[in-house]
Amino acid sequence: MAEIYLEFEKPLVELRKKLQELQELSENNKVDLSLEIESLTGRINETMKEIYSSLTPWQRVQLARHPERPYTLDYIEHIFTNFIELAGDRRFRDDKAIIGGFAKFQGKPIMVIGTQKGRDMKSNLYRNFGWPSPEGYRKAMRLMQLADKAGVPIVTFIDTPGAFPGIASEERHIAEAIAVNLRDMFALRVPVISIVIGEGGSGGAIGIGVGNRILIMENAYYSVITPEGCAAILWKDRKFAPQAADALQLTAEKLLELGIADGIIPEPFGGAQRDHAEAAKLLGEALSKQLAELRKLSGNKLREQRYDKFRAMGKFTEVLPVQNSEETTEKEVSE
Repeated sequence: MAEIYLEFEKPLVELRKKLQELQELSENNKVDLSLEIESLTGRINETMKEIYSSLTPWQRVQLARHPERPYTLDYIEHIFTNFIELAGDRRFRDDKAIIGGFAKFQGKPIMVIGTQKGRDMKSNLYRNFGWPSPEGYRKAMRLMQLADKAGVPIVTFIDTPGAFPGIASEERHIAEAIAVNLRDMFALRVPVISIVIGEGGSGGAIGIGVGNRILIMENAYYSVITPEGCAAILWKDRKFAPQAADALQLTAEKLLELGIADGIIPEPFGGAQRDHAEAAKLLGEALSKQLAELRKLSGNKLREQRYDKFRAMGKFTEVLPVQNSEETTEKEVSE
């Protein structure tokens, strides 16, 4: 399969094409072109360094959506063993956009839940392009409560542009399903680690994202709305998505700075899509560290820590009227 290049990666296309031509010429004609090949390889490495060391927020969004990026099932295959998928919400049907089940991580039981996209049109239709429906969130909550009863830690993988916004989804109460998950995840007495591995879009992400730790892959994003949706609202035109991505502060570095994310998981140079095994290895190391810390806490402490974490997010300014006066005073409240 031909390698897929994003728009900003196109300078690499010609260089790699020339490198391939030189290598073929050297091999087919038995000509020593090692110096030329070495020089061109150096240029490629320098170009890659220039591109990937100064990515814009919009370019990171594009990397987060890369069709060859590892998805939940890829990470399950690489870092977990004995995965047993559990299906159905016991009310309507099974949602293939969210998968979950018991597995083992480093020999210990764990509950793995995540959103799943497809690689081609057939699999994307099967997975509803990674847009979960109400029954997906109800299934996820059922599995979390099962893990809670068993005293097993929970790991959620987030990679969705958002919850499915169709009429059928509204008819089956998508907002209520997400709201119930937010409420009930705060009551869990086992460690919960949420990892944004690609797209972290709106309520679709936070519906399985109330964790004691929120980790984000280096080139993933986490936002209240997609850049295109934000651009359509603010500028009335989706072509302003790059500007919206800048304004939304959705990159891993910004999220860590704002206290939304607790840690950034590094990726192979150029993005996780370049080396699934290495990306999984780096994710597994971060997961192991966080689990070791959270396993030391009691159930009550885990609940308190999760609640306090989310209450501390964000700041707002409250304007309070002064009694017996027309003047007002401003008070900044940190929540």
